[in-house]
Formats: sequence, C-alpha cells, structure tokens
Amino acid sequence: MRKLIKIAVGVCAAAGFATAVSAAGSVSAGLGIGANVPATCTISTSAVAFGPFSGSQIDATGTVTANCVTGTSWNVGLDAGTSAGATVTTRKMKSGASLLPYSLFSDSGHTVNWGNTVGVDTVSGTGTGASQNLTVWGRLPAGSVPAAGTYADTVQATISF
Repeated sequence: MRKLIKIAVGVCAAAGFATAVSAAGSVSAGLGIGANVPATCTISTSAVAFGPFSGSQIDATGTVTANCVTGTSWNVGLDAGTSAGATVTTRKMKSGASLLPYSLFSDSGHTVNWGNTVGVDTVSGTGTGASQNLTVWGRLPAGSVPAAGTYADTVQATISF
C-alpha cells in the first residue's frame, strides 16, 4: 500500500508540475511587417539658352534632372518641340512666322541626337534616390540670319520608368 501511495504522490507531483509548465509556457506567432515602395520618378529642366545669333554656330547646354527611387530603371526623352514641321533631329525655334533650326544631343561631341524613342535615342539610367543631372548639348548651326526677333521653343522632357 505504501508503494501505491508513493506512486500516487509521484504521479500527482508530476501532474502538478506539468500544469505549472503549461500555465507559465509561451506560444509565439509571427507578426508580418510590410511596406510598398512604388517605382516613382520626378523630372525637372533648366533651359538651353543660345544667346544672340549672328550667323555663326553656337553651342549651349541645359540640364534635365531625373530623380527616381533607388533601383528604378528610367529613360528620358525629348520631343520635337512646338514649332510646325519640327522633328527630333531638326527642331525649330519660332519668332512670329520666322524659324531658326537647332539640334539637341546627349553627348558633348554633338553626335548622338536626343529624341524620344525609348531604346533608340533616349538617355537611360537607374535611380539612386538622389538627383541625377543629364546635360543637354544644344547646337544652333551656322547659317543665314533670320528676321530680328526673340526666338523660342518648348521641348517636353519625359521620363519613362
């Protein structure tokens, strides 16, 4: 009988211990944390200002600034401008009815035309999260002097990402 009581006490003690472990135990669950950082870009420009034209070639620069989220691939294109008959290879400034042709390039040697067909004549890069300045190399070729006036054009810079 004594043996039976010892076994019963041992079983109860074990059961009590198990209950204490169960009451003081812990259970874990993962807490999901997430955020979405969309691929976004902004673009800004500073003008190409040729200055006075007397018939001699003039080269000038402007800037397109791209700012994209890190790792975002982008392309910057420049359209033909607002003058009738202009193309991305021969843009035209206008003063009244008079036109003055000019070109825009993506290189300092003035050999790579800057247009707006992705993969053909745009400038590409990858976002760094900081502003990336792209130089626009403009050329007003030598030629006859048109009528006096203030010649202007607006070229739209577009960033695709």
